[in-house]
Amino acid sequence: MNAPRRIAVVGAGLAAVSTCDALRAHGYDGDLVLYSAERGLPYDRPPLSKNVLLGKDRREDVLLRPEQWYDDQRVRLREGTVVRAIRPRPGGVELADGVIEPADRIVLATGGTPRTLPVPGGADPEIRLLRTWEDAQLLRERLLPGTRVAVVGAGLIGAETAAVATTLGCRVTLVDPVGVPLAPVVGDDIATALHDRHRAEGIDVVTAAVDRVERRGRRFLIGLSGYGGTVAADTIVVGIGIRPATQPAEAAGLRVDDGVLVDADRRTSHPAVHAVGDVAREAGRRTRHEHWEAAQRDGEAAARGILGLPATDPVAPWFWSDRHGTRLEAIGTMAQAERTVLRGAVDSGAFLALGLRGERVVAAAAIDRTRDIKTVRRIIDRRVTVDPSALADESTDLRSMLTR
Repeated sequence: MNAPRRIAVVGAGLAAVSTCDALRAHGYDGDLVLYSAERGLPYDRPPLSKNVLLGKDRREDVLLRPEQWYDDQRVRLREGTVVRAIRPRPGGVELADGVIEPADRIVLATGGTPRTLPVPGGADPEIRLLRTWEDAQLLRERLLPGTRVAVVGAGLIGAETAAVATTLGCRVTLVDPVGVPLAPVVGDDIATALHDRHRAEGIDVVTAAVDRVERRGRRFLIGLSGYGGTVAADTIVVGIGIRPATQPAEAAGLRVDDGVLVDADRRTSHPAVHAVGDVAREAGRRTRHEHWEAAQRDGEAAARGILGLPATDPVAPWFWSDRHGTRLEAIGTMAQAERTVLRGAVDSGAFLALGLRGERVVAAAAIDRTRDIKTVRRIIDRRVTVDPSALADESTDLRSMLTR
């Protein structure tokens, strides 16, 4: 295909901004337009369930790039502009008012929308979700000392929100049908330690599924199956994942299956359209990686694909989560491992779990062991053969395994 004269990036999260950044860094000199459905400069989402809810970060503190960057990089930011459809042929995007603006290439970075509770009463507009800056501000107003808060979903967002609400003096109940959330990703040992920490911090942890939500004036009553009771709350927060926003791709006839299907260059089934971030799923991989670094790397991959540059070497996916003053970090998924080796004492609260397949580490998770995680990631990416007993031995420097 000819070099694009104009590239339209639909969406304004990290994947979108990273795509624009990488395109300019690799010498693209054409028109670059970034369409944001929200007003204001694009911002980072991970702080929403942490320092933004705590009231520590303002909007300007979480911007992905300062305002001057858009001028310096010649990125035309279209704030408050909804793209309702994409038109790969003849090439363009259709805005909410019906105007079609031309584009030689389109990058879909539409992210996802939070899932609501699929039960009677679950769509009540007073039930809070957490995906946007506005969501965080609405929820922040309700997290007052003594407020009864029910958080449904004990994954990353739910766990972080529950921890913040507890810090702010709320009485928190955390509800999830899974006894030990995140175990397939971080392993039983890390997942159990994380979940037990909720109880230690005074959170009422309930293992049950929500089967109904009833409004009682300004309060809620949550019906639970497999629990034998109900939970009363002044505020409900739902964090049960997102649905990838694939509607524009589907309407344009692109291949979609739990996300817009892409290749290693983030190219979709139409050669003029790429997809990045939470909305994209690489064909042949079971899951989408809904994490910060994955979005950043997607932007780099798409830019290289658009410009015909060679792809970078793949690396193991990494993510983090902060709650109760501790940091979880994970590489890959422990479900891929055949056995687990622990490094450090579990009861110390700071330890590392390594997942092995044969003589290689394929995944790892850690609580407050950032230095170790960085080293283990290099071990995984370099496919280093390891001695399991040395991994478990704290007197053995993990970095020494990189020199073998």
